[in-house]
Amino acid sequence: MLNDPLADALSRIRNAEATGKAEALIGPASKLIGRVLKVMQESGYIGPFEFVDDGKAGKFRVALIGSINDCGVIKPRYSIKKTEFDKWESRYLPAQDFGALIMSTTEGVVPGHEAKTQGLGGRLLAYVY
Repeated sequence: MLNDPLADALSRIRNAEATGKAEALIGPASKLIGRVLKVMQESGYIGPFEFVDDGKAGKFRVALIGSINDCGVIKPRYSIKKTEFDKWESRYLPAQDFGALIMSTTEGVVPGHEAKTQGLGGRLLAYVY
């Protein structure tokens, strides 16, 4: 039983990276998972991914490039202000300017450094480094 599909997706990616696999199959697919994967791809942590229709919810096939040390969801999904980024980065990332917080803002799902430069607050979804 899936309680948190995003947490399951990121743990599948983390486990596939740890075992040295070239790709990970993530299901069920959702818009939120797709947007988080897009941010991870733009940040250079995963390769291209594609949606695979299986007649149900679908799956994502993600190409792994071996650059993820750790990734996971942030629970509960804290609401943060535009002035609180340093506090949360020090809590979830191992070093300054290393890794990315992924957050949901009014502009969509964006990495934390982009939200900081645009002056946006939002809810924390995940971290990756």
